[in-house]
Amino acid sequence: GTAHTLSIRTLKELYYGKEYNFNQGIGIYYPAVLTKIQSFKGENRTEVLLNNYILIIDEINRGNVSQIFGELITLIEEDKRLGEPEALEITLPYSKESFGVPPNLYIIGTMNTADRSVEALDTALRRRFSFEEMPPKYDLDETKYKIEGYAVKDFLKTINNRIEKLLDKDHLIGHSYFMNIKTVEELEVVFRNKVIPLLQEYFYGDYGKIGLVLGNGFVRKIEWNGDNL
Repeated sequence: GTAHTLSIRTLKELYYGKEYNFNQGIGIYYPAVLTKIQSFKGENRTEVLLNNYILIIDEINRGNVSQIFGELITLIEEDKRLGEPEALEITLPYSKESFGVPPNLYIIGTMNTADRSVEALDTALRRRFSFEEMPPKYDLDETKYKIEGYAVKDFLKTINNRIEKLLDKDHLIGHSYFMNIKTVEELEVVFRNKVIPLLQEYFYGDYGKIGLVLGNGFVRKIEWNGDNL
């Protein structure tokens, strides 16, 4: 006679809850085979603990979503992962092997909210990720220090409060600029090379607003009489 084989992939899909309507051919044997597989409860079966894995995509909003994820954009949904009732798999184009996303893979995408590309973030991406705001932290041990008697975390917080008033909370300055600074000279470098250029970008070179943010201690008014050109 002619040899026929059952599909392991179809058995897996049936095992994890996908529904098929078999009423002819070798398909009528699937329910019986599935019932037999499910009968093996395995009294001596040991639980296998899966290690969690994290995939970090930096500045995900700057990338092309279709090129980053491709067909995975559907597979990363919680209810489409392996072992879930609506689990999906795709066939890899070169190896022709079945591929699915396991439940122990966590994907983290970072974004800078000051970046205008966030506004046009792909709708499909928004649906599949939860968003958690990460504002500046002023209570970190690395920022709990004083220079010349002034607490650095306090004037960082003051600067950010002024930015929020003049602009919005999406443009606050991060605490990473001020971590583990030891000397006045290091602090001056941070302001000169990082903070002030950032404020110039935020306020389009409006030094009046930049002065309001930094305060009188950072800004000196120069009188111009028209002779100094």
